[in-house]
Amino acid sequence: MTMPHPDLWRPEGNGAVPAICLRHARHLIQHGEPLLALAWMERAARQAPDDRRVLFALAAARLGAGDGAGAADAVEASLAGQDCRAGLRLLVLACCMARAWDRAALALARFLTGYGSDPTLSVAAGLVCRHTDWSGWCALDMHGTLHWGGLPEGCVPDVWVDGRLFVPRRLACASMALPRGTGAVEVRHAGQLLLGGRPERAALARVSGAVWLDDHGLAGWASMPARPEQAPKLYLCDNTGRRALAVHRAEGAVHDSPAGPATPVWAFRLEWGEIAPQGSVRVISADGRDLTGSPLPVRLPRAQPVFPAMRGQVLAGACAPLPARHCRIVVPVYADRARTLACLHGVMETCPPSGDGPAVEVMVVDDATPDAGLASALDALAAQGRITLRRHGSNRGYPAAINTALDDAVGMDVVLLNSDTLVAPGWLAEMLRVAYARADTGTVSPLSNDASILTWPDPAHPVPLSGGAADVRALMAASLRASAGQDVEIPTAHGFCMLIRHDCLARTGPFRPELYGRGYGEENDFSMRARLGGWRHRAALGVFVGHVGGVSFGAARTALQQRNLWVLNRLFPGYDALVQAHIAADPLAAGRMRLSLLVWHRAARQARLLGAVLLVTHGGAGGVARVVAERAGKCQAAGHLPVVLEPEGDGFRLCDGRPDAPCPPLSFAWPAQADMLVTFLRTLGVARIEIHHHMGHGERARALCGMLGVPYAVHVHDYAGICPRVTLVGPAGRYCGESGLAACRVCVGTLGSLVGATDVVRLRRDTARELDGAQRVVVPSADVATRLARYFPHIVCHVEALEDDAPAQSLHRFAAALPAPPALGLPPPTGRCRVVVAGGIGLEKGHGVLLAAARDARARDLALEFVVVGHTSDDASLLQTGRVFITGPYEATEAIGLLRGSGGHIGFVPSLCPETWCFTLTLLWRAGLRSVAFDLGAVAARIRATGRGACVPLGLPVHQLNTFLLSYAQSAPDSAPACS
Repeated sequence: MTMPHPDLWRPEGNGAVPAICLRHARHLIQHGEPLLALAWMERAARQAPDDRRVLFALAAARLGAGDGAGAADAVEASLAGQDCRAGLRLLVLACCMARAWDRAALALARFLTGYGSDPTLSVAAGLVCRHTDWSGWCALDMHGTLHWGGLPEGCVPDVWVDGRLFVPRRLACASMALPRGTGAVEVRHAGQLLLGGRPERAALARVSGAVWLDDHGLAGWASMPARPEQAPKLYLCDNTGRRALAVHRAEGAVHDSPAGPATPVWAFRLEWGEIAPQGSVRVISADGRDLTGSPLPVRLPRAQPVFPAMRGQVLAGACAPLPARHCRIVVPVYADRARTLACLHGVMETCPPSGDGPAVEVMVVDDATPDAGLASALDALAAQGRITLRRHGSNRGYPAAINTALDDAVGMDVVLLNSDTLVAPGWLAEMLRVAYARADTGTVSPLSNDASILTWPDPAHPVPLSGGAADVRALMAASLRASAGQDVEIPTAHGFCMLIRHDCLARTGPFRPELYGRGYGEENDFSMRARLGGWRHRAALGVFVGHVGGVSFGAARTALQQRNLWVLNRLFPGYDALVQAHIAADPLAAGRMRLSLLVWHRAARQARLLGAVLLVTHGGAGGVARVVAERAGKCQAAGHLPVVLEPEGDGFRLCDGRPDAPCPPLSFAWPAQADMLVTFLRTLGVARIEIHHHMGHGERARALCGMLGVPYAVHVHDYAGICPRVTLVGPAGRYCGESGLAACRVCVGTLGSLVGATDVVRLRRDTARELDGAQRVVVPSADVATRLARYFPHIVCHVEALEDDAPAQSLHRFAAALPAPPALGLPPPTGRCRVVVAGGIGLEKGHGVLLAAARDARARDLALEFVVVGHTSDDASLLQTGRVFITGPYEATEAIGLLRGSGGHIGFVPSLCPETWCFTLTLLWRAGLRSVAFDLGAVAARIRATGRGACVPLGLPVHQLNTFLLSYAQSAPDSAPACS
């Protein structure tokens, strides 16, 4: 075991641990300890599972430790669909190490085509060709020289340039210079295309980046994907002409870069005084291409403040509007052929060209798609008369594409529809119905799974459409049933699906690409201009349109949002406040609730369940959550709908307890929506209640159960019913001994209550009343039954173990009964005895004991160290001892693999409270580890009953505890790892 090097350690709390692990892992790699470096990187990845920087470093560490398959998985996760040179190179090497040759070929093709030649991959490329059907490989370098390999010695491939066979004047060793200005290149041998045989020459000089304005001036970043270490040449173009733009390498951007993991970026900034104050400004690369966000509007139109109550006078006294006779559905397209065609087919199927209502035209604006297959498919649809097709010669961005469709839309209603949406029957008719219900409606937008304020079921948490078009059809039908004809005013339309009424469009005018560039915020600008003209924007609650969301613009997305939000707020001061006021008021809540309730009813009816079981719990993680999930599974298996009730603020959150959870969570205020909640639960057929925990509920849950008036059972998981501190741990930091009411009052007065109640007598009286009224009181162990009998002697407890300990089985047989998952590597053996602790270790779970033991082991230089498979309330203090390694949080499926791969000699359960069960003890046994615990609670009883460990007195001095742990580990069976 080794702690982070003193020069690297920065004790900043648990939030700093991933950065500490990264620094320490690099230090270990430099000092030739790749396996230990890997252990620290695995920990960092568990602490920050979504950090691409950490995932990339983990991939490098796995590769260094010889785990090619694991490295490939980690690097693909770090790329997340956004390739970069360093990432693809690492992926190729990892796949080769894992001998995953087909996977390596795919990654190598992406690298050679988009990033050119790399001498470090020539050996790997040869191996890939040798083990696959590729006859050879080729790649261009930055100078336009073609390199190849894998061919028989002396062979020269056929090179086709712009469709003609190229004959070089001079050949070097396995390379040839191509002429400048070369167009399409194709390289073959014996008629077969080489790996990388269609190199993208333009990609080698491509510059990616973004630019935006802020209150200080102009800022941005750029990178050359094929040559990331080289500073890109950028130019600023304004009214004074064109001049070179100074760039500097951005600090800290190598591993956490908008251009991709391990890709450096080059930053730049100009103050307002350095930019011409008139017209617009562009930032371009050497080939004249604009960075994302360029051109930028330096001089904006006059600002127009927006206030929540502002209404224009244009529509005062207006008569009922006349519907337009023509409706144009506009779908701008660029890439993602599959989603685009799915969207178009959905529109064409649900909006026939004739029938009731206005004539419907589907207009597609092809914004210079690079996908020839998509372009051909659009041509075919246009030739069949199914769409009207307009095409840009170059990519101009979303606002310009919309304006192309609006140019001749005089007198038409227009629906703007993203190409990553899915529609279902009835959507357009219902949007038109809402549009013409009021004279001042300018735009209409639907609900969706991902559409900011219009997101159902929770605007704060967009969800994917796991069922695709089928989900959209079901939700559209449910929306119509729940809210047909109903609408809510919203501050701004949402451009993913936005109907603009013809008269609003005529008064407001088109989009403004000169201000918003390629996109983001242009529909909000239109909405604000329409609002100032007196038009209102509405959400059609009877319409649901599916939306993939967030797939455009790649690495530049954040920069574009930043750029255009700044412009929007400069043009319309008060815009942000307007939106935030809407979010706070949440007028869409009732509509979302109606849809959610209907989805629940339909799902329950379709599942043909025999009523419902209400499971009352605290909503947290840990053992209670595990038991509730298992109970929910048993309820479902018995034909009942499991409904989980959790606390949420001053009310409740109702969740579908089934594993696939097809129904959305529901929130109910208490007591304002008490009658609604009771009625809803009764319509679900709740005939039984299981009370697992009251934490967070106060008296609400008891009141609700009383209103329902159905039988209930109480499942006891801890001592919250008798101890306001829940765990029977007193001010001394360990089991209080249950020494009477006076001591309890002192404890609560000192430490406070975790259950809300501070009056111990009242808490126990309420618990007694609840237990007395229960059909069954279920406890997990005899120790719990005995302890509760001291307070409630008249209550009969039914002991139902949460797991089968199989006490007749030896530890070896008990561990072998579970199929062995892959052992996940942790720090390599050090020669010390290794003690393994599992789970989340806080105060009551023995953090103080573990810290004292680690410090004592270091102070006395004992051959003893600890591994925590899990996390603790204070990782930093434990890591500083140099005798503790902590994996970080793990998934349930990883637990046994981590424990079996820990190299442990014994397990240790350092809990200072009388545990009612302890799932982590079972995990230690399943990993084959005899375990030590304090002689307290169900843990001690289970160890005695099975003989799979030893118990020590609670309060044993730490030096004696360490001596016992060391002795017990050294006496472990022969199957355990040896320790000196």
